[in-house]
Amino acid sequence: MKTWKSLVGALLAAASLASIAQSDYPNKPIKIIIPFGPGGATDNVARQLSVKLGEELKTSIVLDNRPGAAGNIAVDLAARATPDGYTLLLGNVSTNAINQWLYQNQLKTQPSDLTPITSVATVPSILVSSAKFPPNTVQELVAYGKAHPGEINHATAGSGSYAMIDMMAFERAAGLQMVHVPFKGGAGQYVMAQVANDVQISFTNASSVVELVRAGKLKALAVTGDSRLPLLAQVPTMAETGYKGIGSSGWQGLFAPAGTPAPIIQRLHQAVNKVLADKDVRESYSKMLILPLGSASPSGFAAFVRTDSERWKQLVTDLKITLD
Repeated sequence: MKTWKSLVGALLAAASLASIAQSDYPNKPIKIIIPFGPGGATDNVARQLSVKLGEELKTSIVLDNRPGAAGNIAVDLAARATPDGYTLLLGNVSTNAINQWLYQNQLKTQPSDLTPITSVATVPSILVSSAKFPPNTVQELVAYGKAHPGEINHATAGSGSYAMIDMMAFERAAGLQMVHVPFKGGAGQYVMAQVANDVQISFTNASSVVELVRAGKLKALAVTGDSRLPLLAQVPTMAETGYKGIGSSGWQGLFAPAGTPAPIIQRLHQAVNKVLADKDVRESYSKMLILPLGSASPSGFAAFVRTDSERWKQLVTDLKITLD
């Protein structure tokens, strides 16, 4: 009896301590793991978010760039972290919707190992080329590619990234044969290779290339999405160039290790969405062509991720992409 009472007492004490810890959250710095290197869309989203989020939560936000393996390294680190709300992942469409279909036999973690908190932003992509590359339009690109099969290099943030899948869809639709050159460090790394014309084209998030386009170091041939971008109003959409449905906008969202207490998930959801409504944050994002995109609830974001994952599964199947 004494042993039973001692066990019950210990369990109640542990529950009480856990409750206190949750109500006191956060009481130390929060680390956000970023699956790509500096300069890419996910990194840009994180850096604009972190300062205001730290102010809202009254703690420091530490950003930890962990590029490599198409984002899977970062996902694994986040999934294995203690589920206490102090290690989070700023994932995106590639890491949290696509990779599960491309690396099924290689993944150490599954989608269920992470708990969705909230969407944060979406970023349209631009079909960009080196300023030194002759074609100036999508039509000229297609004509050049057909005349020079296998001579155009296209860059991505890695095998399996949504930009790679978009480019494969474009190749198939246009009847082109190009060479894929993946970059471990993401867009922040490969856009410099494009400026040098080491690689010629890419589908790249707008936030990473808009200033290079405006400076004349890269050429914007088309934008993804349903409408033109305000800062690049002269650039047509892919649909306007005759390739409707080709190209994606990449979403970013915040995730926690599975098992993170619901009150902490709710606290983070509330704080992030409050920050996304901040005028200064929205203006900063707007200058980089990033659209703030919160969610009504963690469960709503989770449903969105599931639906989007199924959409990408179908596209991966249709294009017969296998990376395992």
